Amino acid sequence: MVVASVPSAAWLRDRRYSDPMTQSGAEAHRITVSDPVVVVRVEVDGVVVAETDRARVLREGGLQPRYYVPRDDVRMELLMRTEHETTCPFKGAASYWTLVLDDARHENIVWSYEAPIDSMPEIAGLLCFYNERVDLAIEGEPASPR
Repeated sequence: MVVASVPSAAWLRDRRYSDPMTQSGAEAHRITVSDPVVVVRVEVDGVVVAETDRARVLREGGLQPRYYVPRDDVRMELLMRTEHETTCPFKGAASYWTLVLDDARHENIVWSYEAPIDSMPEIAGLLCFYNERVDLAIEGEPASPR
């Protein structure tokens, strides 16, 4: 059994990397989370659904960066929570929302780790849209692969 201690507030504030994972095969898996300094704009079907200058950038291994946005900067009235859930061994349980724009539904287009594992407090409660399903601009430049 692994017993985790509660980290100090200073340690959490200054932390840039996740703790190394100890599960089999995961020793080299690293996740970085930036300080909230990135400007992000998310559009779907020409509608701005999120815009912030407080996004956190999560980089995980060789995967594309993901942009986590505070809920206050997302048009939550356009989102409907779904029953879909997934679990990541490195971040925890994720909840999902569907975006509803007029007659268009974009199923499970956004997720959140509302209560992530202890080593990922930086993303708690933030929302992340699938880069590949939205028109994403980072610091004013298009960044979506669509």
